[in-house]
Amino acid sequence: MKLPNSLRALQHRNFRLFIVGQGTSQIGNWVQLIATSWLVYRLSDSTLMLGLSAFSLQIPMLVITPFAGVLIDRLDVRRVLFATNALAMMQSLVMLALMLSGHIEAWHVVAGNAVLGLGNAFDAPARQALISKLLPDRQVLTNAIALNSTVMNGARFIGPMLGGLVTAAFGEVWSFATNCTLRLAVLFALKATHIAKHVPRKSQAGIVKQLMVGVYYAYGFFPSRCALVLLAISSFCLQSYGSLMPWFASQRFHGDSRTLGLLYSSAGLGAVCGMLYLASRTNIRGLFKVIGWSAGVASITLIAFSFAPSLWLALPMLFISAMCMMLTAASTNTVLQSIVPDELRGRVAALYVMSFLGMSPVGSLCSGWLADWMGSQFALALFGIVALIAACAYAYYFKRIRQEILPLYESLHIPHHVS
Repeated sequence: MKLPNSLRALQHRNFRLFIVGQGTSQIGNWVQLIATSWLVYRLSDSTLMLGLSAFSLQIPMLVITPFAGVLIDRLDVRRVLFATNALAMMQSLVMLALMLSGHIEAWHVVAGNAVLGLGNAFDAPARQALISKLLPDRQVLTNAIALNSTVMNGARFIGPMLGGLVTAAFGEVWSFATNCTLRLAVLFALKATHIAKHVPRKSQAGIVKQLMVGVYYAYGFFPSRCALVLLAISSFCLQSYGSLMPWFASQRFHGDSRTLGLLYSSAGLGAVCGMLYLASRTNIRGLFKVIGWSAGVASITLIAFSFAPSLWLALPMLFISAMCMMLTAASTNTVLQSIVPDELRGRVAALYVMSFLGMSPVGSLCSGWLADWMGSQFALALFGIVALIAACAYAYYFKRIRQEILPLYESLHIPHHVS
């Protein structure tokens, strides 16, 4: 049976296994993340501690991921993913044991997040690098990346809602237990996937020199440099809302963990809708324009969210902001993965992950500190203004971006038509 154009990558068995495994495990991951943020806030009653918790989870993306990308270009990415997911399961089991024994403290959660973040620093670029190995050619790569983002953000929609309900009804213990169970899906999927045998690449160059080859490729080309810089600033400013959500849920909107889950799910649903649009496209032309306007809209709506007087006005603002932020991120990833040579794929994927996921922990820490000083609403609005200025700067240089990317599109035989 022939699938619709927007689902064409699912015709391949390996990619179907990958999507099912990742989607299921990511739902569990979000269930645990909701429980983690609520647990930290309950134990510490501090927005600064919330920021530190988010920082410890994501800072390895900034510090370790670039070097992980070099190793991923040398290693069997499927084995890397198996190891990172096994580590994530072990982290959940240890946290579960601490809660059951009654010895859990806020610093335990921060330390546990640091361990999980270490695994994620290898997991995220390895996941991006594996996608191209699951498909027979580049022609379906754009659709595969969009579908992967759709499923990941679908989990971001379902997971927080489920996590909020489970945490409110049964407590954080059951949220961690749920994640342990669902994590098995990706381990079984990776075991069942059949890809070409890994052939180790030998290089006389050191790890730093190999990393710099990827940096020169990604940042030496003006269009990709502009996209990555805008993504990094947007991620620093706009992704930081996550660490402040428990404050908005409990203090601003006078709710509980279910309210927190609803806020996260609204953002997740927005991200899914953005990815559905991206999946419907047949090629990458026009995505540099999408990167710019979506970053601008995401900034404006986050500012509006910061001062929304009620939950029901805040939810659509968060929906639009998350939708546009994910359009910026996924469009950048799609362009980079479509134009990068295979031998640099892991390194360039790592630079993308560093810009997207690596900058958000720094933003979370800064927003937590600013929220303690000036209040959560004003801190988040200030970040939105900074991101809007960056989007305007990108728009100023867009004409040059377009002039420099078109010859590359022609050399790669990317067709003019965009659906």
